Amino acid sequence: MITQPFPRSSRLSVLLIVSAGVASLAMQHSARAQAAAAEHIVVAGQELPTAYGAPVSFSQSRFSPTTNAYVLPPGAIYASLIYEDAVVHFRRPDHDFTIETEAGLPYRINIAMETDIEHYADETQLRSFSLEARYAFADWNKIPLNPTIFAEYKFGGGRILHDEGPPTPGHKFGPGGFDTSNETPDAYELRLLLSQDFFDRVEWALNGFFEQEIEGDRGREWGIAQSIVTPFWLSHEELKGGMEFLFRSFTDKGIRGKPYNSFVIGPTAAWRPSRNTRLDISPLFGVNHKSPIMQLFVVFSYYFGGGSSVATESGEAPASTRNR
Repeated sequence: MITQPFPRSSRLSVLLIVSAGVASLAMQHSARAQAAAAEHIVVAGQELPTAYGAPVSFSQSRFSPTTNAYVLPPGAIYASLIYEDAVVHFRRPDHDFTIETEAGLPYRINIAMETDIEHYADETQLRSFSLEARYAFADWNKIPLNPTIFAEYKFGGGRILHDEGPPTPGHKFGPGGFDTSNETPDAYELRLLLSQDFFDRVEWALNGFFEQEIEGDRGREWGIAQSIVTPFWLSHEELKGGMEFLFRSFTDKGIRGKPYNSFVIGPTAAWRPSRNTRLDISPLFGVNHKSPIMQLFVVFSYYFGGGSSVATESGEAPASTRNR
């Protein structure tokens, strides 16, 4: 008897169903916990919880569209919708939508999952599904730059719709153009997250990352993302602005000796219209002909409770009172 391999689409369907159930249970648990706490505690003002003494900007999983920082407080749930528009020479823009859900656990541990949906040319597909974990080595400011490690496994879902290497005219791939029949391979990614606030007015995060595909052409990518912002309204920190950049170096088994290096840089802004919501926007521009012309990142996020909301411990306290 011949046993048929477990189809990739079935595997992704099972993972998505299980993950949706886990997310639903986590959100229900968080809501019940907040409701129970509300019966006994009344918190005034618009303070947000802090993760192990960190300012709020470093307690919400995503520091900026291209960088993560530190961890969530225990019991917190962070959900976001991430949009990326990559405008590249010689091909159409690539529109990417990522749905991210992350939960804070005790002992400075987070777990998360991501669903990546891609729209390119006339096709829309489930590109990948990811499981993630991160761990911070100590409470905030106990170690300089607050190092945190991040690990992710990506389950490939759709097909590779365009070349991931240097911008190349379509005719150079042959009469039929780029071959879109290859499936997106599974991959793993490792990151080192560093973050710090300086002089109670400047906030900084840097991520170093390495990603390796384990199938197909075994694409490999490493790079650095860095963001620096300052709040415009120091008493509430509802609006922030700054700069960020993203450098990435990509190779596959066919171009190991000739990596494709790209560098984009530009402004970033974060606006918190309500206690639990935040909108981040970063239009980043390429510095040479091999880089994307422009990469636009937009992130809308929602934060569910967790941790301590005491004003004197929270990053939402006036900046001048932090770390005292």
